[in-house]
Amino acid sequence: MPSLNRPNCDIYYEETGSGPAIIFAHGAGGNHLSWWQQVPLFAKSYRCIAFDHRGWGRSVATGGPGPLAFVDDLIALMDELRIDQAALVAQSMGGWSCLGAALKAPERVAALVMADTVGGLMTDAIRPHVEVARAKVQSEGLATLAYDRGLRERDPALAFLYDEIMALNPPRDPQLIGMLGELAPDPAAVVALTMPILWVVGGNDPIVPPAVMRAAQAHISGSEYYEIPATGHSVYFERASEFNGQLSRFLTDAGWGSGI
Repeated sequence: MPSLNRPNCDIYYEETGSGPAIIFAHGAGGNHLSWWQQVPLFAKSYRCIAFDHRGWGRSVATGGPGPLAFVDDLIALMDELRIDQAALVAQSMGGWSCLGAALKAPERVAALVMADTVGGLMTDAIRPHVEVARAKVQSEGLATLAYDRGLRERDPALAFLYDEIMALNPPRDPQLIGMLGELAPDPAAVVALTMPILWVVGGNDPIVPPAVMRAAQAHISGSEYYEIPATGHSVYFERASEFNGQLSRFLTDAGWGSGI
């Protein structure tokens, strides 16, 4: 079982394919299995790495520092696999890892995809929309909002699979997610990022709604925004074909491989 030894946790990862590297960072409702609709496709042209954040999937933590180590874990994984540069694809919670890595080691990030996440970025334009979304999450619960409610009717098998993948995660302290607040990036530093950035969001996302993502995109000159209608918080999972098409186009435009 491939893993990277890190303080209080062995970080589990899987590597598939060859070519320019893509690293997929899952959200709080997922783990490395979440990318089953992306890895087999992109592995035809890319070196794909999917990993479990510490405390998720097979990366069972034996103590702290929890999410505070996410960024260093990701960079250490790149070191371990001798990846000088990679495209980072983040979903929800994974945005803190990927945006943090882009800020800490920008020369190692060829392109950045932020799906249903702003990675803790907070500005005056973003804040009011985040506060509305946060109130909804607190009243309804994070797990119930992980994907669009219409998915159960549209594709019950896909919704069932999402729930099953989520259920494979080990029990954890609910307070862990709250620790992500300590990783909030400096908005001025985010503005200075120069790698290609794509913000992707579901039109019905209640956790990180389109208004939040549009404000984040406006914060970084030259970054791109793409909205997938009738989709919730998990665009990569709910509408994989459209998500994959946009990811392929974006990577090609960024000069990172020839797409799929």
